[in-house]
Amino acid sequence: MTAQSNQNPLAKLNIRLPEFNISLLAAIGLPVLGIAFFLMIWSALAPQVNTSLGAFPGPAQVWEQAEVLFQEHNDEREKEVAFYERQEERNAARVAQDPTYEPRIRAYTGKPTFIDQIGTSLVTVLVGFTLASLVAIPLGIFLGLSERLNQAFNPIIQIFKPVSPLAWLPLVTMVVSAVYVSDDPMFEKSFITSVITVCLCSLWPTLINTAVGVANIEKDLMNVSQVLRLSTFTHIRKIVIPASIPMMFTGLRLSIGIAWMVLIAAEMLAQNPGLGKFVWDEFQNGSSNSLSRIIAAVLTIGFVGFCLDRAMLFIQQKVNWDKNTQVR
Repeated sequence: MTAQSNQNPLAKLNIRLPEFNISLLAAIGLPVLGIAFFLMIWSALAPQVNTSLGAFPGPAQVWEQAEVLFQEHNDEREKEVAFYERQEERNAARVAQDPTYEPRIRAYTGKPTFIDQIGTSLVTVLVGFTLASLVAIPLGIFLGLSERLNQAFNPIIQIFKPVSPLAWLPLVTMVVSAVYVSDDPMFEKSFITSVITVCLCSLWPTLINTAVGVANIEKDLMNVSQVLRLSTFTHIRKIVIPASIPMMFTGLRLSIGIAWMVLIAAEMLAQNPGLGKFVWDEFQNGSSNSLSRIIAAVLTIGFVGFCLDRAMLFIQQKVNWDKNTQVR
């Protein structure tokens, strides 16, 4: 047998087989298989569970109600547009009759839709998380730089860290009601209450991880700062923050997850606008479609939480000085 006969026949035809990236295929295929397996188990077990509102809904029923929720949102937006168009027509007619008439536009007060509730919850959690980060990061840096300061504050942190949002909420509600008094408030009291509750419960992971990250900075970096005689502000900006970013963002990712969970519980308990209130209202409604709508809300809550974590991970990868560090 000659060497020429051993050659690949595809090579003579100059045909190249596609090269598949195994890691990319696994990264896409394995999650798809996992989701498909979950949906299969859900579809098989759901009809076996009977509740006071009927059989537990499967994926098809939940998807159907998700489409209904989206359609309800579109219908509500069309009603809003028609409401303002009617006002403009009436005002134009009044001005035509009486040029001195000053048109007035009343705000649309329709029922918030499921999509509106998602937006409300997202705004609230981002404001609360931002306030928590503005408190936790600077305080964590100073605690990490000063061992004595850390010893002084550590008991307070350990006491307040495990407090449930259900315990904070009544206190925050009473304080906000007593302090935030205005005839023309800039924000609703329910919004302020939710923001403060989220802030109080979500700042601890960022505070602790930032302090640990700063305290564990390599001694060589600290010595470089001393040799160069950097000022305190320059030392923090050039040495401390870049070196502690991995631990800091670990805390931020934990905090954003806790903030999202706390907000849903706070909205449900205090009946503040948002996804938590939507779930509670559907539970109280008790219609034949309530279970499907609640599950649609639960899946949405989980998906939004996943997106928030991925967004924080993306920011970490952009600001991390070590681009070779793998974060998940």
